[in-house]
Amino acid sequence: MKKSMMIVVLVLFIFALCAAAKEAPELYTASDGKASGFIDISGNWVIKPQYSQVRDFSDGLAAVYLDGKIGYIDTTGALVIKPQFFYTGDFSEGLAAVNTGGLLGKNEKWGYIDKTGAWVIKPQFKKAGIFCSGLAAAKQDISYGYIDKKGAWVIKPRFEDASDFSEELAAVAQLLKWGYIDSKGKMVIKPQFDMASKFSGGLAAIESKSMWGYIDKTGKVAIKLQYEYVHDFSEGLAAVQSKGMWGYIDKTGAWVIKPQFGYADDFSGGFAVEGMAGKFWYIDKTGKPVTEPKPNDLSGARRSQEWEKKSLALKLKKK
Repeated sequence: MKKSMMIVVLVLFIFALCAAAKEAPELYTASDGKASGFIDISGNWVIKPQYSQVRDFSDGLAAVYLDGKIGYIDTTGALVIKPQFFYTGDFSEGLAAVNTGGLLGKNEKWGYIDKTGAWVIKPQFKKAGIFCSGLAAAKQDISYGYIDKKGAWVIKPRFEDASDFSEELAAVAQLLKWGYIDSKGKMVIKPQFDMASKFSGGLAAIESKSMWGYIDKTGKVAIKLQYEYVHDFSEGLAAVQSKGMWGYIDKTGAWVIKPQFGYADDFSGGFAVEGMAGKFWYIDKTGKPVTEPKPNDLSGARRSQEWEKKSLALKLKKK
């Protein structure tokens, strides 16, 4: 797995999700092999496949792709904001960042719309993140800062890069090093890391000298830097790569599932996706396989991993 697949928020932080904004899905993305739509937990189509691509529902709306442009639908399938944008973020706290530029990003400016599609913050930023706890990271000229829901600067632009807030802290970069600020803009963990991820479960993944580990909210190393790549903690476990293989550790750094996978997903609903040699399967938190390996074929009909995990949990509960 490459660094581009990490949860670390860099230039493309716009597509990250604020934990408070992403509701537990009742509808799940799915494809019939030709187009995409949404199904319920029984696997029945609720919103028939008709889009080239869809994203998960967030804050009650989902982004859909039609004729090369992005719009938004509600949970009934009604198109509430017609496809008109080439680049957008997900809705969070009632607003979504959208880009007014063309397909190649020329003359791009980011602003924010409400759930009717009306502009709330006019396009003016070079980059724009999602709102978490009333603040969103935005780029003006060459620096990042944080704005409120009226577009006013709460933390003035002074960072080389910035991530969304999570657990009251946000990772920011100064002089090519990452640290963490609070919602007032105070640097509570000084910039010292080569890369830094969001806080999740009280710990954040950080990198220094090409090795990853975890810190607590005081900046103290909680799990020493010893891994090649890592994920954020999810449901008490984090996927980490050691000697080319992926396994899972707990918050003490102890191995719960030893490194044995070529690919590892985050735990959700008690299950995670693993992969090896072109095949994937699901495991529980003990590392026990709960499905048979199957080819990783994305060309045909498919359902989202979230649907697979939820459906699997329901099936096992009935046994």
